[in-house]
Parts: sequence; C-alpha cells; structure tokens
Amino acid sequence: MRAVVIDSDGQFHLERRPNPVAGPGGVVVRVRAAGLNAADLQQARGDYPAPPGWPTDVPGLEIAGEVEHVGSAVTGISTGDRVMALVGGGGQAERIAVPADLLLPVPDALSWQEAGGFPEAFSTAWDALITQAQVRAGDRVLITGAAGGVGTAMVQVAAVSGAHTVASVRRTELHHQVKSLAPDGAHVDVVTPADEAQHGPYDVIVELVGGQDSLQRVSLLRSRGKVLIVGVQAGATVPLRMFDLMLVRGHLIGTTIRGRTHAEKALLADLVRTSVVPLLAQGRLRVPVDTTLSLDRYADGYARLAGPGKFGKVILTCG
Repeated sequence: MRAVVIDSDGQFHLERRPNPVAGPGGVVVRVRAAGLNAADLQQARGDYPAPPGWPTDVPGLEIAGEVEHVGSAVTGISTGDRVMALVGGGGQAERIAVPADLLLPVPDALSWQEAGGFPEAFSTAWDALITQAQVRAGDRVLITGAAGGVGTAMVQVAAVSGAHTVASVRRTELHHQVKSLAPDGAHVDVVTPADEAQHGPYDVIVELVGGQDSLQRVSLLRSRGKVLIVGVQAGATVPLRMFDLMLVRGHLIGTTIRGRTHAEKALLADLVRTSVVPLLAQGRLRVPVDTTLSLDRYADGYARLAGPGKFGKVILTCG
C-alpha cells in the first residue's frame, strides 16, 4: 500500500509499505479519506510522537473508509461497513489496522470527505466542552481560531449545547461562513481578536491557537471561569499573569486525546458514537471541508494546512 511517511529530517514523502493485518480485536479499514491536523505537523517537528502501538512515522489521526478484514474476536462489524475513527497515527495511508472499539458508523448521507474530517475535530470538541468544561445552556463561550477544523466543530458543539458562542476569527472574509455554522435558534457572534473583550466576560475560553499573548485572555473570564488549552500551533510557551487567574478563581485546563490510554479512548469513542454521531446524522452538526486532495498531493495538502484563510478541514482521499 501507499502511505505518507515522515523521514528522519521531518519531511513528508510517499512510500510503499506492507499492508496491515487485523489482530483478533481489530479490523483493517480500506481508507477512503483522512483528515490533516496540526498534530501531524507537530509530529514531523518531533514535538508530538505517536503513542505506543501506532505507526511512528506515518501521520494521520482520523480516517474514514470501508472495513476490509475483521479480526476473529470482533462481533457486530462486517466487511464493507462504512466506518470512521480517531486513531493514534497511520491514517494517511491506503489501509490501516484499527481496534474495533474505536470505530464509529458513518451516516448514510455523509460523504467520505466529511467523514474523514469528523473524528478528531468533533471528539476533541465534545470531550473538551461537554465532558471537561461542562458547558451548559446560557454559558458564554469564546472560541479562538474558530475557522479551522477543530474550531468549526467547537462552534457547533457549543451552539447545540445552548451556549452563547463567540467565535474569534482573524480574517473577516471568513466571518459569514463561520456564522453560518450556527444551528437554528443558536446565538453565534463572530468577531476579530481585537473585539473579543467587548463580548465578554466568558464562562469558558477555548484556546486553539496558542502564542505569546494567548493566556492574557484569562482577564476576560467570569468568576470561576475556565480556559481550555487545546491547540498551541502558534507557540506553546507563554507568560501567565497568575494574579488574574487567582482573582477570578479561574481554572486552567490543558487537554489532548492522543496520549490517553486505549481504555480512555474507547470510552470517548463510545460517547461520540452515542451522543455526537446522531447529531451529525440528523444534520444538526456538519463537517466543513476546505480542501480535498488525492493522497499523492500530500505536499499541497500540508501547504494548505499550514497556510492562512482555511474554513474547515483539509482532506486527503485514497480512491
């Protein structure tokens, strides 16, 4: 099979690799679409290695495709089933072996491209906002970097939860598209970073960008508010005015999924399967796709991922 590979210099290449084999509790998926994520770039830089048991040099955290082989201990899954999954790595390849308890069903009306961009973005958004921040109806939520793949998922999850959502997007030409993510009856304001303070204070702030000034937003929290650090592509080392956090009795929460145990990931997959996929099937959530490219155009895909002005996901297709 063909796979995108990270070499020893941190560069991406397309290579031939042996086809994977399904273990007793797993399946082999014929990948039709794979989402690109900032974590792939961080892995290439050596900052975010794959967890044990997953390919160390093949990037890709989310896939969608058809089940090709089923392990001897797997029940309830058949060859030909349309599935998607959040994986520990190895997704940007024509085939991947996946533990069966990580699989999610692909709704009938969903395209492969949309399915390939769903698992990482929406698992991250639901886990961060609902499980960890416990966002409730009426909360005021600020989401930075809201036009990207995870950002567009965060906006929708906050909105369907009944929160008053403020989406911060630097490029004004994307504001209308981000506002269009709001489901019927939901309140979403789209602002530039310079206008965030005018719409506060906030119960929850989701930091998806990072950078030197990102934690200055602590001053925008309400009493007992929470800052969720989810993305740090613009810089992971930042100063914090701790007195600002102390004054509001704020909570600073860092989160990532990749480094969790398999049991934790399986529990999250079950939560997404029962709570989030139905919303997707009902059309209450959607997966905006910015760019779709074939696997052999991986370099163009990564250039688009790293560049400005995206709305939604960058997807590689594998036939």
